[in-house]
Amino acid sequence: MRIAPLVQLTQEQRATLGKAARSTSGSVRFAQRAKIIVLAAEGRQDIAIAHDLGITRQKAARWRARFVALGIDGLRRDAFRPGRKKQIGPDQTKAVVQRTLEQRPANATHWSTRTMARATGLSEASVRRIWKAHGLKPHLLRTFKLSNDPRFVEKLEDVVGLYLNPPAHALVLSCDEKSQIQALDRTQPGLPLKKGRAGTLTHDYQRHGTTTLFAALNTLDGTVVATQMQRHRHQEWLRFLALLEAQTPKDKELHLIVDNYATHKHPKVKRWLKKHPRFHLHFTPTSASWLNAVERFFRDLTERQLRRGVFKSLAQLQAAITAYIQGHNANPRPFIWTAKASDILEKVKRARAKLNTLQTV
Repeated sequence: MRIAPLVQLTQEQRATLGKAARSTSGSVRFAQRAKIIVLAAEGRQDIAIAHDLGITRQKAARWRARFVALGIDGLRRDAFRPGRKKQIGPDQTKAVVQRTLEQRPANATHWSTRTMARATGLSEASVRRIWKAHGLKPHLLRTFKLSNDPRFVEKLEDVVGLYLNPPAHALVLSCDEKSQIQALDRTQPGLPLKKGRAGTLTHDYQRHGTTTLFAALNTLDGTVVATQMQRHRHQEWLRFLALLEAQTPKDKELHLIVDNYATHKHPKVKRWLKKHPRFHLHFTPTSASWLNAVERFFRDLTERQLRRGVFKSLAQLQAAITAYIQGHNANPRPFIWTAKASDILEKVKRARAKLNTLQTV
C-alpha cells in the first residue's frame, strides 16, 4: 500500500493555513489547498481527504507534494505549464507576413483571413493571430496626399508657430466653411437601439435643402464663433469677417488661419482687409487641411450631430447645428497643438522619399 508523505506543520504554518481554510473572502483555490494540508497534517491519507473535500485523490496528492517541497508559497500559485507546442514555425509566420505586405490575392485588392488561409494552408484563426502580432490590418485603408505647395515649409512653420507661440495681445482663430450640409429625412422611421440589435436608418432619404456653416475656432479657449448661410462665395465670407469684427474685442489683433479657397483671396476681400488692419490671414499649405484646427470641430459636429441625424426641414437642420454650437461653447476646451514643425517636416520627408521610390518602380 502506497503511503503519502508525512506533513508536519510549525505553529505559524498551522495558524496561517487554518485561517485561510476558514476564510470566506479570500482565494477559493488557496482555501481548498489549505484544507488539504491541514487534514494531511492530522495524519489523513489522500483518499480520505479527497472523500471529505469532494476532490480527486490525485489532486490531494499533488498539493500535499507541493507543500512538502515548497511550503506555503507552493500553495499560492499553480505550477508552470508550458502549454501546447507551437504548430506554426517562424518560416511559416514570415511567409504570411511577406505575402500580406508584398502580394495581392487573385481577383481582389487585399487579403482577408479566408483568402490568406486558403493560400497558405493555415487556419483563419492562425492568420488572424499572425496579423495581430505583427500589427497588420489589410482590411483598413486610409487616404492621404502630400502637399506639393512650393511654400509648404514657410506656411507650415507660420501656422504651427501660431499654435505653439501665439502672439501677445492677439487672438488666433482657425476658420473655414463646411459647405453643402444636407438636411436629410429618411423615407421610413428607423428602428431604435435595443439589446442584441443596433439602431437602424433606411439607406434612402429625402433632401430638404442645404446649408453652409462658417466657423472660427478660438485656439485659446476652444470657443466657436459661427453662422450659417445658403452659399459660400466671397460675399458670404465678407459677412463672416464682419461678424468676427463685431464679436471679438476691438483691442485684439486677429490672426485667422484659413485654407486656399479662392473666396479667401478675392480682390474685394483683400480690399476689406486693408480697411481692417487688425485682421491677419495665414494660409495653410495646399492639400494640408489637417493643419486647420477647426476641421477637428467639424469632424465632431458630423459624428455627433449630423451623420445619424434625421431632419424633416432645412430649419430643423440649422437649429440642430446651432444647438450643438451652443452646447460646445457652454463647456469649451482649449485647443492644444503638440507637434513641432520640425517633427512634421521629418515625417513629410520620409513619406516623400517613400513615394518617390514607389513612383520610380
